[in-house]
Amino acid sequence: MYIRSTLPVLGLAATGMAAYILEDDYGTSTSFFDQFSFFTAADPTGGFVSYVDRATAQNAGLISADGAVYMGVDHTNVASNSGRQSVRITSTKSYTHGLVILDLAHMPGGICGTWPAFWMVGPDWPANGEIDIIEGVNTQATNQMTLHATDGCTIANDGFTGTLLTSNCYDYARGQPTNAGCGIAATSSLTYGTAFNNAGGGIYATEWTSAGISIWFFPRKYTPRDIRNGTPNPENWGTPLASFAPGSCDFDSHFSELQIVFDTTFCGGWASSVWDSGSCASEASSCQDFVANNPSAFTEAYWLINSLQVYQDASSASVGRVNATEHLQAQLPLEGRRRRSVRHGRGF
Repeated sequence: MYIRSTLPVLGLAATGMAAYILEDDYGTSTSFFDQFSFFTAADPTGGFVSYVDRATAQNAGLISADGAVYMGVDHTNVASNSGRQSVRITSTKSYTHGLVILDLAHMPGGICGTWPAFWMVGPDWPANGEIDIIEGVNTQATNQMTLHATDGCTIANDGFTGTLLTSNCYDYARGQPTNAGCGIAATSSLTYGTAFNNAGGGIYATEWTSAGISIWFFPRKYTPRDIRNGTPNPENWGTPLASFAPGSCDFDSHFSELQIVFDTTFCGGWASSVWDSGSCASEASSCQDFVANNPSAFTEAYWLINSLQVYQDASSASVGRVNATEHLQAQLPLEGRRRRSVRHGRGF
């Protein structure tokens, strides 16, 4: 844990020096869901999941919004052959650059069979790029952050407190596992899953500029005053948890028009592939068997959002815009992260 002005900080190194103004506050009433589309097609990762529409999710108690936004999964019924019911939402607005601040009280991580993620992806994957801000599987203890891009984008191994896993953001880069992208792993368990939830959650702040992409995590009791006051200034936040600064990368040509996504899937290419290598194997012979037959195991598999805000550089015009294809199921092939067969470099 790193300290600046007595503030413990977990995050990605700063890449810009902008003054920020609020562009979008997604709120915590039912209007939160008005700003997202519900994905209901088959899971591109091959997950054992049935993504449901808004009405079904509301009727089943999988979503609610009253002072905080809740998104959970079915934790009552034995799952059908189509998988356990869950939700996956995508913002109807897209962004190029900005400061995305998520105040999260609870996340679904740390449970056998789960694969939750908070991420951003563009309309033409991988040409528009992808930013994975929170992601993990099974009983994973720390967060992993990853970028995915077309060829010609690598990151430097300095300026952050996490551990570099891979430096080439191209999913088919030589010398890296397929679909690895460029990844940085957190070293503190406070960043993910069970320990994150037990500590009351915290703040994830993601700054995206032409110079790079940075992610910070702040345990709740160490939330910077400028974030609390609505005047966030990354210059005050110390060394980040991960800094995707270019080793050789034109970020503006690799990342643009990204939408915000929350989802919780089960098993799939990643969680299933590592099932036998961790403690979850003692629970059931396969990931799908466990997820199907143990509904009560997923009581804690939910997101609880205190706030989601997007800020923009005060010196430039707004770059967020409505994506014209926001409701189309044709988004399916665009979801790069969720198409990956196996993720690598993780500790469990």
